[in-house]
Amino acid sequence: MARKKRRQIFENIEVIDAGAKGKSIAKAPDGKVILLNNAVPGDVVDIQTTKRRKAYYEGTAVAFHKLSDKRTEPTCKHFGTCGGCKWQFMSYEHQLAYKEQEVVNNLTRLGKIELPKTSPILGSKEQFFYRNKMEFSFSDSRWLTLDEIQSDTEIKSRNALGFHMPGMWDKILDIDMCHLQEDPSNAIRNKVKAFATEHEIPFYNARKQEGLLRTLMIRIASTAEIMVLIQFFYDDIEKRTLLLEYVASEFPEITSLQYVINTKGNDTIYDQKVICFKGKDYIEEEMEGLRFKINAKSFYQTNSEQAYELYKVTRDFAGLTGDELVYDLYTGTGTIAQFVARNAKKVIGVEAVPEAIEDAKDNAKRNAVDNVEFYVGDMKKVFTKGFIDQHGQPEVVITDPPRDGMHKDVVAQLLNISPEKIVYVSCNSATQARDLALLDENYKVTKVQPVDMFPQTYHVENVVLLEKR
Repeated sequence: MARKKRRQIFENIEVIDAGAKGKSIAKAPDGKVILLNNAVPGDVVDIQTTKRRKAYYEGTAVAFHKLSDKRTEPTCKHFGTCGGCKWQFMSYEHQLAYKEQEVVNNLTRLGKIELPKTSPILGSKEQFFYRNKMEFSFSDSRWLTLDEIQSDTEIKSRNALGFHMPGMWDKILDIDMCHLQEDPSNAIRNKVKAFATEHEIPFYNARKQEGLLRTLMIRIASTAEIMVLIQFFYDDIEKRTLLLEYVASEFPEITSLQYVINTKGNDTIYDQKVICFKGKDYIEEEMEGLRFKINAKSFYQTNSEQAYELYKVTRDFAGLTGDELVYDLYTGTGTIAQFVARNAKKVIGVEAVPEAIEDAKDNAKRNAVDNVEFYVGDMKKVFTKGFIDQHGQPEVVITDPPRDGMHKDVVAQLLNISPEKIVYVSCNSATQARDLALLDENYKVTKVQPVDMFPQTYHVENVVLLEKR
């Protein structure tokens, strides 16, 4: 029996919608959905399927017969090869519309709950150069384009300093210009690469586990303070000092220059000792007079300006009068807790990461915010009846869980303690919808506010207010 061809070509197909994770949606002649990675709703295209599933296809547009009026010219030369900014070819007003649509669809279809009218999504004033933190990887065997592979021209250097190719842990795309972080980010990255190449400082090879230079992290705060951290695979004092002294002299505006010697197999620094080479070992963010000390391992929202908008929505939804006990679950470094504290009687923050809680306590002390307390532990184990009996019954709970949403035991405890209001901040409206459905027996959603933190991407934050029925 002849095997069916797994790949098919569908001709003159209109792209009809945008779906989850940046995919666009079309319909095949047999009625199945096609998920596309390189088209915009409104395009008319020929599609080559790449995968065939029971209920849908995955595919790539291989010919364009009509271009959508929702398209715009991508700003970045690396668009389409780099794995970031997947929506850069769609004009911003349409990005916002599809993000808002995703939130409504998830809450409606997955949550199956009664909803108020969703407030229009809060767009970002800056659509480029909005990230305060970027991480780049070194490689001695950079990703080559097909043209480079087929060319007769000798490639003198394979060194790269840039981003991982999508789905490839050992392949790095060399980046000339990234539009996500303001200057001097690009200058720092390019000059570090040029200097290291010129002085024959070995770039890392992830597959062979050799080479000196591993990663470069740049943080630029809203206060204009700059942190640069270079990660080395082993310690070569001479080469390390040569590079760090160069960076310090070439960029005197850097306020925190640090490094890590990481000999293990992965690049994570959270279990590594961070050493300050020059300046302070932290930088500071500022919001409404509150200052937050950010060290190399600290979590802070990567879009400072939109984080302020997100926190203002959260505070507004909480509707605090000054008499409430507030619990801030998944508090991180306590930024939301301190941001709402002046409007509350007391705020209790809970977080699983010990270092984050230490940062939270330190920042609260430095900000003279004395009506907050922070506790560390696994949320489902800490947030118990005993904890409530000890610290008090909250009138308001703010929860900002990771992408997986809240553990079912945490949801059950919220139903048990029954606060008057719950403000649910989410970076994944699908898992948020699941949790809202579980809370629906006792709580009604009264406000929904999407916030765009990451222009040019499909990611969207959403804030929901739940009030007791």
